[in-house]
Amino acid sequence: MMAHTREEALQTTSDSEEEFTCSSEDDEDMEDESFHFKKRFDITKDTVCNENVAPSGAYRTRAASKRRSVFSAVDNLNQCKRDSDQMSAAKKARTLTWKAETDVDRVAQTLRFLPAREPGPHLSAADSRSPMSLFKLFFTESAVTNLCHNTNAQAVRAIANGCKYKWTDVSVDELYRYIGLIFYMASVKMSSIADYWRQDSLFSLPFPATVMPRHRYRIISWNLHMSHPDADKENDRKRGTAQHDRLFRIKPLMNTIRLACKAFYHPRRNLAVKERLVACRANIGMTAYMKAKLTKFKFFVLSDSSNGYTVDFSVYTGKNSFPADRGLSYDAVMSLLDCKVLGSGYHVYMDDFYTSHKLFTDLFALKFGACGTYRDQRKDFPKTAANSLSRSSSRGSIRWIRDGPLVCVKWMDTQVVSVCSTIHAAYTGEHVQRKIKAQDTWKAKSFPCPAPVTAYNQHMGGVDLSGQLLQYYTAQHKTMKWYRKIFLHFLDIAANNAFILYKELHGNMTHDQFMEELIAELCGASQKAAPKQFSTDHVPIPGAKLTSDVRRIASVGRRICVHCKAVHGKKLQTPWKCKACDVHLCLQLNRNCFQEWHKSL
Repeated sequence: MMAHTREEALQTTSDSEEEFTCSSEDDEDMEDESFHFKKRFDITKDTVCNENVAPSGAYRTRAASKRRSVFSAVDNLNQCKRDSDQMSAAKKARTLTWKAETDVDRVAQTLRFLPAREPGPHLSAADSRSPMSLFKLFFTESAVTNLCHNTNAQAVRAIANGCKYKWTDVSVDELYRYIGLIFYMASVKMSSIADYWRQDSLFSLPFPATVMPRHRYRIISWNLHMSHPDADKENDRKRGTAQHDRLFRIKPLMNTIRLACKAFYHPRRNLAVKERLVACRANIGMTAYMKAKLTKFKFFVLSDSSNGYTVDFSVYTGKNSFPADRGLSYDAVMSLLDCKVLGSGYHVYMDDFYTSHKLFTDLFALKFGACGTYRDQRKDFPKTAANSLSRSSSRGSIRWIRDGPLVCVKWMDTQVVSVCSTIHAAYTGEHVQRKIKAQDTWKAKSFPCPAPVTAYNQHMGGVDLSGQLLQYYTAQHKTMKWYRKIFLHFLDIAANNAFILYKELHGNMTHDQFMEELIAELCGASQKAAPKQFSTDHVPIPGAKLTSDVRRIASVGRRICVHCKAVHGKKLQTPWKCKACDVHLCLQLNRNCFQEWHKSL
């Protein structure tokens, strides 16, 4: 047996170089085998560590020799492993060189696109849907009812704690009007919330006061709550333990919106993953510090590159919430990509914050293609300088290395661009136009461009497009509560996705027209009614031609004042009327109906 074991060990050391080709799986197998031998044989005892076999003195010597022979095999395996690492590293150093665009590259495997559902809106295109009905897909009446219940409970608790204001329970219709006012303020910018109700300014706005009084709007804002206050108190007691949920105050509404985003629309093939930042001054351990900027809440967003629709999102809750071995960027992407919900064959684009060798290979194993810029210092990316680009390389130069399904490409533009992909070949003949200066004039010149760079520039705009749409009519404004900041961002997501659904279904309305119609429906106002026009002809004139009879001057042409009759129910007569309105109005020192009537215009 001893001779046989030594022969196996010798056979192991004499295996061909091809058996040790720098494979991580082979290395792990060797380590497992070494650990297996070390576990079975105890070095401090002269017995085999096996509970099923009781060693005896009759074969103690044979067992010891067997133990020595096995450990000799283990030592040989370890030595072979070290030798193989050195050989594979040397071999890889000889073969790992950058190739140029003239070298032919082929995609290792083309993924078939098999979505779980038909891409596009999952609503009947035959049904005519209003902006408000689409918005209610995300802010459903049941979700708003729950929001009202929690807001009323928070107001009762605040009054019990000493707040001095009168409170009446908010209803579902009133809360929709409140949301409509938030969108109105996003469309019409003023310096402060109070300015929307000012009546003594050149820039006075009459509309907000017709929806709700200023004091009512502020009280609802103070008490707006997405979770029940008693449940918040119970969750706060668990702070510092694993049972504490940092997102507890926003989860009821967040879960509703996330489900709606995935239920009513299925994305097309090209997706983009990027972070979205919401400014906030709160310091609660979930914000990301940005140099020279406010601290911000970080959202990880999955978006359809074709239209900017927010397919899914997650909220950053701190670096301690993610496993240290994989990292924040890896888990952020994996949490957004679900094969059961999306299907397979999708192409996912991301920037260098997320891109890693492990992420791309794991996504490819799940049948997701990936493409993104990468950082050269990241683990497992090529670091060889053989035939690589340098500062003196001409513009348009391309270098690439393929490692199985992953191709890493470097391209010289104004500076070196590093992109990797499991979707594309390195170079397929694409060119881009760049302006260069020659003899004091700028001329357009064509340069070769790698296929991953072209695709990245085309599709990575998905989340940026979504962010642009949100910024046009963002509901964000200053607030004291961190969860209210996220509530306002939920409004942005719902309104933006509702607009994209409307455009996909009908496509006959611009973004500003959509928001105007949505605000009118939420606030219960009529957008179709034309506002009354001011005119310089609103001046008082006599109601009848003047007579030469001095005794009848004060009585000729007197008619009932329309303002006194409508407001006070009195039939008081006046000789004055408005030239533009052609209605009789009192014009006296103690009764100026002319001024009161025109205030409402």
